[in-house]
Amino acid sequence: MARGATILHADLDAFYASVEQLLDPALRGLPVAVGGGPRGGVVLAASYEARAYGVRGGMPGWRAAALCPRLRFVRGHFTEYQRLGDAVMAVLRDVTPLVERISIDEAFLDVSGATHLFGPPPTIAASIRSRVRAEVGLPISVGAATTKHLAKIASQVAKPDGVVVVEPGTEREFLDPLPVGLVWGVGPVNEQKLAERGIRTIGDLARTPSSAVERILGHAVGARLSAMAHDEDARRVVTSRRAGSVGAQSALGRRRPDVEGVRAVLAHLADRVSRRLRAGDRAGRTVTVRVRFVGMRSVTRARTLPEPISATLTLTEVAERLVWSALADAGRDAEITLLGISVSHLTDQRVVQLELDLRPADPWRPGSVPGAARRAVDGQVDAIRTRFGTEAVGYLPAVLRGPGSVPDAFRELAEHEL
Repeated sequence: MARGATILHADLDAFYASVEQLLDPALRGLPVAVGGGPRGGVVLAASYEARAYGVRGGMPGWRAAALCPRLRFVRGHFTEYQRLGDAVMAVLRDVTPLVERISIDEAFLDVSGATHLFGPPPTIAASIRSRVRAEVGLPISVGAATTKHLAKIASQVAKPDGVVVVEPGTEREFLDPLPVGLVWGVGPVNEQKLAERGIRTIGDLARTPSSAVERILGHAVGARLSAMAHDEDARRVVTSRRAGSVGAQSALGRRRPDVEGVRAVLAHLADRVSRRLRAGDRAGRTVTVRVRFVGMRSVTRARTLPEPISATLTLTEVAERLVWSALADAGRDAEITLLGISVSHLTDQRVVQLELDLRPADPWRPGSVPGAARRAVDGQVDAIRTRFGTEAVGYLPAVLRGPGSVPDAFRELAEHEL
């Protein structure tokens, strides 16, 4: 007997802009952009009214203003985003304890054990939408299906402010005409590669042999996307899990790398990553950097250390060596558009065992004298920030870099907790 459409994906609509319209009723029905401005900056998010004019997140403010002269620019209320996102998750957990939050504004639910209390999945989905609107004041779209991948696609089709249920046996009828860009993991670059070979819908992708897709997109990506197109997704809703890696990245526009500029960006990224590691009492052994060049070509370099690290300065230094190794292979005239750092092979690190002074001091070893000093400094920096805010103190290269186009508070809302 086929299992019912008991996997739900709930996704708040234009979340950041919707929150601003909730906080200021005068903005309701108007095109709204969070962040940026007519003279500069980057749009962080846009309301549906603004999207109708072509305004999108990540767009320069001046371009958004040109597309939509009536556009209202507002500053973000980051604490309100967190508060209201948490309130929505509380509504979802009233329905079932099997809630997997995957970002501040979306989550999967398994309601197979709740149907005897609240009715079939379509009824539960409609109830969630109604309760979130009534109790929190925000619009939410809900998709229901037999798999997580299909439920997420259904919620995208349901937008804005709707419900779509894909009943068992109707999967191909639902999926085949949809654009291939709705498949989880198909970004603009891969979508273009597929379109160049006539693969524009999910049905096209499903009818293309997996081996051919793998030749277009690479083995791992091609095999996964082919499976998704056939709705082969065995993942279950997971209510609690610890992150396997922690990372951050920064778009740079287009620039030639120089020592000070690269160090400033990497110091800023290392500060964000290491702060999250320490907040979760974690450390990691493998440091990976990503360098994206003009033309969307990306290169990664990784180094696995003998001992796990979480010190800001150590992570900065390791990342610098890796980035310059990648840049050396790219040639002197290479221009970069993005830098990223991630740390994996994580382990718990609540305390560090100090070493006996029997070998040369290495600041990359957490238990050495200089390594312990770095940990102590980080601890003081963390304490000051906890009391006075993240801007109260910082490491010099990151401070001299100045604020980025996207506030860290906005970035960190989307970062998973450890």
